[in-house]
Amino acid sequence: MHSISNRLFSKKTLARLAAFAFLLAFAIPEAGAFRSSAIAEAKLDAVSGVQAAAPANPRTMTFPPLKFQFPKTERVQLKNGMVVYLLQDRELPIVNLTSYLNVGSLYEPDDKVGLASLTGATLRSGGTLKTAPDKLDRELEFMASSIESSMNADNATVAFSTLSKNLGRTLDLFAEVVKEPAFDPARFELAKSHAIEGIRRQNDDPKGVAGRELTRAIYAGHPLGRIPTVATVNAITRDDLIAFHKRYFYPGNMILAVSGDFDRDQLLKSLERLFGDWPNQSAAFPVVPKPSEEMAPAVLHVQKEVNQSVIRMGHLGIDKNNPDLYAIKVMDYILGGGFTSRLTQEIRSNQGLAYNVDAYFDPGRRFKGPFIAETETKVESTARTIKLLESIITGMTQAEVSEAELQLAKDSIINSFIFAFERPSAVVAQQARLEFYGYPKGYLENYRDNIARVTRADVLRVAKKYLRPDAMKLVVVGDEKKFDQPLSIFGKVQEIKLNNNK
Repeated sequence: MHSISNRLFSKKTLARLAAFAFLLAFAIPEAGAFRSSAIAEAKLDAVSGVQAAAPANPRTMTFPPLKFQFPKTERVQLKNGMVVYLLQDRELPIVNLTSYLNVGSLYEPDDKVGLASLTGATLRSGGTLKTAPDKLDRELEFMASSIESSMNADNATVAFSTLSKNLGRTLDLFAEVVKEPAFDPARFELAKSHAIEGIRRQNDDPKGVAGRELTRAIYAGHPLGRIPTVATVNAITRDDLIAFHKRYFYPGNMILAVSGDFDRDQLLKSLERLFGDWPNQSAAFPVVPKPSEEMAPAVLHVQKEVNQSVIRMGHLGIDKNNPDLYAIKVMDYILGGGFTSRLTQEIRSNQGLAYNVDAYFDPGRRFKGPFIAETETKVESTARTIKLLESIITGMTQAEVSEAELQLAKDSIINSFIFAFERPSAVVAQQARLEFYGYPKGYLENYRDNIARVTRADVLRVAKKYLRPDAMKLVVVGDEKKFDQPLSIFGKVQEIKLNNNK
């Protein structure tokens, strides 16, 4: 209100109005007469102020260019070789820490698929050699702290969140979980039961079935294409978890990312104390071959009596080091990256065949990732939707995109870049992951410029080079009795029987 009154009234008028308020407050007789002259002057002043402050024309307004500065993180290497990224933030009395370890399901034996996932789940829930599981649960709950662990295909994470006042004790417990997990037998059996129950129920979700079967088809014969079965999980013992942890958990295989309200020197001193005696080593990692580069089309059908067909198609794609990464990202956006994409505009908006449809390359970090196109549609429009998907993808390889499409895609990617830096924990974790996966120096700093340099010719070139409409693995989960046309029009159909992966 103060800023508005300053624009409408002069300093003299504001002074007279203030004086009137004073006289009125103390019931001074002259207040009435003073009121009339002050208000009259204020009216004239307001009218002239409104006339002088003509509304700005948004079409002619100019602004200085936005300059984005990357939040600065600090990289420190402890004496034992462990790398730590730090970013202090005093806004809230909270500290977040995430550790990344180079281990995952890529390195588990063929006959014990599921070992990595079970190790990740039980690492925290199974307690430590110093703190029993129940006591660990109670103590963390009392402090309003949390410690979580997990393991996927190519990394393990152990993370915590705590109030700053409880950082010391939470850090102690975190070090116990990382270095000395107990893998409590009862907790291990419970995690194993949950894993088996999950396997038995995994075919309940048609989307999960379609995604799983597409991955298996693209990475046939490769560890990335393996899935746990009841047999492989039953074969896993507690000793397997202990050996898996011992082999891959050591300082040189681990990177920490810490953010929040902490004292830098005290934190580093604590980390040296807690991890200084943890012996380093060099694990003998199993040799994992590259996925097969041979691509051939396939049509896979999973019979499921549902009202909506789930459609997934794709093929082997690219890794993070591909020199055409930026042109591919722009192409992704135009093809299937948002509400303005070609797939969404035609299949959703124009044809009304699907609520959600997209397509994208998922760059692999260790190996090539997949290209995936996906949607769901009424069973009665299954073939029609597949034809549209194939046609639009093929169209990307046949002609240059328009200048408007190109500019919108680049602007959207560049303008959304800043949202990756909203939270300090995300900023410091991102820096740790860049080193963890071996991204080139300057990757983030040059990202927007590399996107901005992409041309229409670049988009067509990468579409022709990397999109393979002739080599798609097509997976459809749906009721074939209700399809508008048989799937055989797309090629020889392979039926996949759901047997709960026993």
